[in-house]
Amino acid sequence: MTTDRSATDEENDRWCMAVRLLGRIEAGLDRTLQRRHGLPLSEYRALCALALAADEGGLRMHELAERIGLKESSATRLVMRLERDKLTTRAQGGKDLRGVYARITEEGRLRYAEATPTYRAALGAELDEAAGNPYLAALATWIRDA
Repeated sequence: MTTDRSATDEENDRWCMAVRLLGRIEAGLDRTLQRRHGLPLSEYRALCALALAADEGGLRMHELAERIGLKESSATRLVMRLERDKLTTRAQGGKDLRGVYARITEEGRLRYAEATPTYRAALGAELDEAAGNPYLAALATWIRDA
């Protein structure tokens, strides 16, 4: 049996630091990917998830949404934008023909592969910068060393 308990002040403080670090890193990654590749972070994440699921035949919209932290309707709009740019396709699939699957195209794979070194370099730089901040250092170090 589990018991519910409220978060302590220390837990709340650590959570706030985690959210601050996440927001800071996400903003930096988005700026860098947009500037160098014209690819927003959300689109990069979708291409990443679809590339990893390519052997499975793609992802249903709700699966993609869950993997990248969006609502299903937002993921659908995102895939529509990627499809317009020929980076993804949508198709009905599986036994349940009501299910719509998103799949990465070869052009999408290329774009993802081109952006990945930039993403990784920017993530490393953001973590290095956060490691110098006394409020974020422990979390940044944990991400690096885990």
